[in-house]
Amino acid sequence: MNNDVGNVTWQHSRISRPDRERRNGHKSLVLWFTGLPGSGKSTLAFALEQELDARRISSYVLDGDNVRHGLGRDLGFSEADRKENIRRVGEVSRLFADAGLVVLAALVSPNEADRRMARELFPKGEFIEIYVKCSLEECERRDPKGLYKKARDGEISSFTGISAGYDVPQAPELIIDTEKLTVEQAIDILIRYLDHRGCLRRH
Repeated sequence: MNNDVGNVTWQHSRISRPDRERRNGHKSLVLWFTGLPGSGKSTLAFALEQELDARRISSYVLDGDNVRHGLGRDLGFSEADRKENIRRVGEVSRLFADAGLVVLAALVSPNEADRRMARELFPKGEFIEIYVKCSLEECERRDPKGLYKKARDGEISSFTGISAGYDVPQAPELIIDTEKLTVEQAIDILIRYLDHRGCLRRH
Protein backbone atom coordinates (compact mmCIF):
# COMPACT_ATOMS: atom_id res chain seq x y z
CA MET A 1 0.00 0.00 0.00
CA ASN A 2 1.35 3.42 -0.96
CA ASN A 3 1.28 5.74 2.06
CA ASP A 4 3.15 8.59 0.36
CA VAL A 5 0.64 11.45 0.20
CA GLY A 6 3.26 14.16 -0.13
CA ASN A 7 2.14 14.99 -3.67
CA VAL A 8 -1.57 14.82 -2.91
CA THR A 9 -3.44 18.03 -2.10
CA TRP A 10 -6.86 18.22 -0.45
CA GLN A 11 -9.31 19.97 -2.77
CA HIS A 12 -11.80 22.21 -1.00
CA SER A 13 -15.43 22.38 -2.07
CA ARG A 14 -17.14 25.74 -2.44
CA ILE A 15 -20.07 24.26 -0.52
CA SER A 16 -19.43 23.93 3.19
CA ARG A 17 -20.78 21.33 5.57
CA PRO A 18 -22.97 23.96 7.31
CA ASP A 19 -24.34 24.84 3.86
CA ARG A 20 -25.31 21.22 3.32
CA GLU A 21 -26.83 20.95 6.79
CA ARG A 22 -28.94 24.05 6.17
CA ARG A 23 -30.12 22.63 2.86
CA ASN A 24 -30.99 19.30 4.47
CA GLY A 25 -32.57 20.92 7.50
CA HIS A 26 -30.69 18.75 9.99
CA LYS A 27 -27.23 18.20 11.40
CA SER A 28 -24.86 15.51 10.19
CA LEU A 29 -23.00 13.13 12.47
CA VAL A 30 -21.88 9.52 12.82
CA LEU A 31 -23.56 6.86 14.92
CA TRP A 32 -21.13 3.98 15.36
CA PHE A 33 -22.84 0.73 16.38
CA THR A 34 -20.44 -1.77 17.96
CA GLY A 35 -21.09 -5.14 19.56
CA LEU A 36 -20.61 -8.87 19.24
CA PRO A 37 -21.66 -10.65 16.04
CA GLY A 38 -25.40 -11.28 16.27
CA SER A 39 -26.00 -8.58 18.87
CA GLY A 40 -28.32 -6.64 16.56
CA LYS A 41 -26.15 -3.85 15.16
CA SER A 42 -27.33 -4.11 11.56
CA THR A 43 -30.95 -4.65 12.60
CA LEU A 44 -30.92 -1.45 14.63
CA ALA A 45 -29.00 0.56 12.03
CA PHE A 46 -31.37 -0.33 9.18
CA ALA A 47 -34.46 0.16 11.37
CA LEU A 48 -33.16 3.58 12.41
CA GLU A 49 -32.41 4.46 8.78
CA GLN A 50 -36.03 3.67 7.91
CA GLU A 51 -37.33 5.83 10.76
CA LEU A 52 -35.04 8.70 9.83
CA ASP A 53 -36.16 8.48 6.21
CA ALA A 54 -39.77 8.77 7.36
CA ARG A 55 -38.74 12.00 9.10
CA ARG A 56 -36.94 13.24 5.96
CA ILE A 57 -33.51 12.86 7.55
CA SER A 58 -30.81 11.99 5.01
CA SER A 59 -28.93 8.97 6.33
CA TYR A 60 -26.99 5.94 5.12
CA VAL A 61 -25.98 2.63 6.70
CA LEU A 62 -22.37 1.49 6.35
CA ASP A 63 -22.86 -2.15 7.29
CA GLY A 64 -19.78 -4.22 8.07
CA ASP A 65 -20.68 -7.09 5.76
CA ASN A 66 -21.72 -4.77 2.94
CA VAL A 67 -18.48 -2.81 3.18
CA ARG A 68 -16.45 -6.01 2.90
CA HIS A 69 -18.15 -6.80 -0.42
CA GLY A 70 -16.43 -3.82 -2.01
CA LEU A 71 -14.40 -1.29 -0.04
CA GLY A 72 -12.82 -3.96 2.13
CA ARG A 73 -12.93 -6.98 -0.17
CA ASP A 74 -9.13 -7.23 -0.11
CA LEU A 75 -9.04 -7.49 3.69
CA GLY A 76 -9.12 -10.53 5.91
CA PHE A 77 -9.71 -10.71 9.65
CA SER A 78 -6.19 -10.40 11.04
CA GLU A 79 -5.65 -7.67 13.63
CA ALA A 80 -3.98 -5.48 10.99
CA ASP A 81 -6.77 -6.03 8.46
CA ARG A 82 -9.46 -5.29 11.03
CA LYS A 83 -7.69 -2.05 11.90
CA GLU A 84 -7.47 -1.08 8.23
CA ASN A 85 -11.16 -1.91 7.76
CA ILE A 86 -12.10 0.43 10.60
CA ARG A 87 -9.82 3.14 9.22
CA ARG A 88 -11.45 2.93 5.81
CA VAL A 89 -15.00 2.99 7.19
CA GLY A 90 -14.04 5.90 9.46
CA GLU A 91 -12.72 7.88 6.51
CA VAL A 92 -15.80 7.13 4.39
CA SER A 93 -18.00 8.09 7.33
CA ARG A 94 -16.19 11.40 7.54
CA LEU A 95 -16.87 12.08 3.85
CA PHE A 96 -20.55 11.15 4.21
CA ALA A 97 -20.89 13.40 7.26
CA ASP A 98 -19.24 16.23 5.36
CA ALA A 99 -21.89 15.67 2.67
CA GLY A 100 -24.53 16.39 5.31
CA LEU A 101 -25.71 12.86 6.08
CA VAL A 102 -26.36 11.03 9.32
CA VAL A 103 -24.04 8.03 9.02
CA LEU A 104 -25.02 4.74 10.66
CA ALA A 105 -21.89 2.59 10.80
CA ALA A 106 -22.60 -0.95 12.01
CA LEU A 107 -19.44 -2.97 12.57
CA VAL A 108 -18.23 -5.39 15.21
CA SER A 109 -15.13 -3.17 15.58
CA PRO A 110 -13.89 -5.22 18.55
CA ASN A 111 -10.79 -3.21 19.40
CA GLU A 112 -11.12 -0.17 21.65
CA ALA A 113 -8.07 1.49 20.12
CA ASP A 114 -9.51 1.12 16.61
CA ARG A 115 -12.81 2.67 17.66
CA ARG A 116 -10.87 5.53 19.26
CA MET A 117 -8.99 5.99 15.98
CA ALA A 118 -12.32 6.36 14.17
CA ARG A 119 -13.64 8.78 16.79
CA GLU A 120 -10.58 10.99 16.46
CA LEU A 121 -11.46 11.66 12.80
CA PHE A 122 -14.38 13.81 13.97
CA PRO A 123 -14.85 16.99 15.97
CA LYS A 124 -16.00 16.47 19.54
CA GLY A 125 -19.66 15.53 19.74
CA GLU A 126 -20.01 14.35 16.14
CA PHE A 127 -19.10 10.70 16.74
CA ILE A 128 -21.69 8.79 18.77
CA GLU A 129 -20.57 5.37 19.95
CA ILE A 130 -23.47 3.00 20.57
CA TYR A 131 -22.69 -0.22 22.37
CA VAL A 132 -25.20 -2.85 21.26
CA LYS A 133 -25.07 -4.97 24.39
CA CYS A 134 -25.90 -8.67 24.20
CA SER A 135 -24.38 -11.62 26.00
CA LEU A 136 -22.23 -14.08 24.10
CA GLU A 137 -24.68 -16.83 25.06
CA GLU A 138 -27.61 -14.99 23.50
CA CYS A 139 -25.66 -14.00 20.38
CA GLU A 140 -24.63 -17.61 19.93
CA ARG A 141 -28.20 -18.78 20.47
CA ARG A 142 -29.42 -16.38 17.77
CA ASP A 143 -26.53 -17.12 15.37
CA PRO A 144 -28.42 -15.56 12.40
CA LYS A 145 -25.68 -16.37 9.88
CA GLY A 146 -24.52 -19.67 11.35
CA LEU A 147 -21.09 -18.17 12.04
CA TYR A 148 -20.83 -19.13 15.70
CA LYS A 149 -21.42 -22.78 14.80
CA LYS A 150 -18.71 -22.59 12.14
CA ALA A 151 -16.36 -20.92 14.63
CA ARG A 152 -17.05 -23.62 17.23
CA ASP A 153 -16.43 -26.27 14.57
CA GLY A 154 -13.09 -24.69 13.68
CA GLU A 155 -14.21 -23.59 10.22
CA ILE A 156 -13.65 -19.90 11.03
CA SER A 157 -10.51 -18.67 12.75
CA SER A 158 -10.21 -15.40 14.65
CA PHE A 159 -13.95 -15.06 15.24
CA THR A 160 -14.93 -12.36 17.72
CA GLY A 161 -16.33 -13.80 20.93
CA ILE A 162 -14.98 -17.30 20.32
CA SER A 163 -11.36 -17.24 19.18
CA ALA A 164 -10.84 -13.46 19.21
CA GLY A 165 -11.53 -10.94 21.93
CA TYR A 166 -13.97 -8.03 22.14
CA ASP A 167 -13.18 -4.86 24.09
CA VAL A 168 -16.40 -3.77 25.77
CA PRO A 169 -16.75 0.03 25.32
CA GLN A 170 -15.82 1.86 28.50
CA ALA A 171 -17.63 5.14 27.86
CA PRO A 172 -20.07 4.88 24.95
CA GLU A 173 -22.61 7.64 24.45
CA LEU A 174 -25.40 5.06 24.47
CA ILE A 175 -25.89 1.44 25.51
CA ILE A 176 -28.70 -0.47 23.83
CA ASP A 177 -29.37 -3.83 25.49
CA THR A 178 -31.00 -5.98 22.82
CA GLU A 179 -31.75 -8.76 25.30
CA LYS A 180 -34.08 -6.41 27.19
CA LEU A 181 -35.34 -4.05 24.49
CA THR A 182 -37.42 -4.67 21.40
CA VAL A 183 -36.28 -3.08 18.15
CA GLU A 184 -39.10 -0.55 18.48
CA GLN A 185 -38.06 0.40 22.02
CA ALA A 186 -34.42 0.74 20.95
CA ILE A 187 -35.32 2.98 18.00
CA ASP A 188 -37.43 5.15 20.30
CA ILE A 189 -34.40 5.63 22.57
CA LEU A 190 -32.18 6.49 19.60
CA ILE A 191 -34.69 8.97 18.15
CA ARG A 192 -35.16 10.68 21.52
CA TYR A 193 -31.38 10.92 21.88
CA LEU A 194 -30.98 12.49 18.43
CA ASP A 195 -33.86 14.87 19.10
CA HIS A 196 -32.25 15.92 22.37
CA ARG A 197 -29.00 16.53 20.50
CA GLY A 198 -30.88 18.78 18.04
CA CYS A 199 -30.07 16.51 15.10
CA LEU A 200 -33.61 16.04 13.79
CA ARG A 201 -35.41 18.27 11.31
CA ARG A 202 -37.33 21.14 12.85
CA HIS A 203 -40.99 21.25 11.85
